[in-house]
Amino acid sequence: NAGTEADVFISVYGERGDTGSRQLLRSQKSKKFLKGQTDIFAVEAVNLGHLYKIVIGHNGLGSGNGWFLDKVVIKDPIADVDYTFLCHRWLDQGQDDGNIARELAATAGSMLPGKQELELKREETWTAEKWKFQKGNILQFYNRFTHGFICLNPNSKVDAFGDKKNKYGKVFLMWLYA
Repeated sequence: NAGTEADVFISVYGERGDTGSRQLLRSQKSKKFLKGQTDIFAVEAVNLGHLYKIVIGHNGLGSGNGWFLDKVVIKDPIADVDYTFLCHRWLDQGQDDGNIARELAATAGSMLPGKQELELKREETWTAEKWKFQKGNILQFYNRFTHGFICLNPNSKVDAFGDKKNKYGKVFLMWLYA
């Protein structure tokens, strides 16, 4: 459910002005904004000079309108320059901070985009997984070799004979394969 059926809009800002809000209508794909898909759009505009930010969002209409946006890359064919705007967040009223529009700055030229992107992915992974480490939760790891459990208890004790059920509350099983 990371894609959207809502209408998506973008405004591109450069040192010489902006495009105004433009709806992204015709992708090279038959169905736009699907999970894991890269959509490509042609947007005509006057020369904006060096780009520094975009505002991208959707109208929130339609079923399943929440959208997880990884990044936007704008290619300037005249200057032969690519501008990357990293998002790696939800545009969804029911997820993240509830915003359906984001203002994104161009990735600084001095920063390594790959390193910045990895850091964002690390933060997203922690955000998605930190609930497992909340107070009262127990983690049990199944060892396929010994066919037994290792239990990490809320009191920081490790139990190599962990049970599938115990008094500490929720139990989350993780199957580790090596």
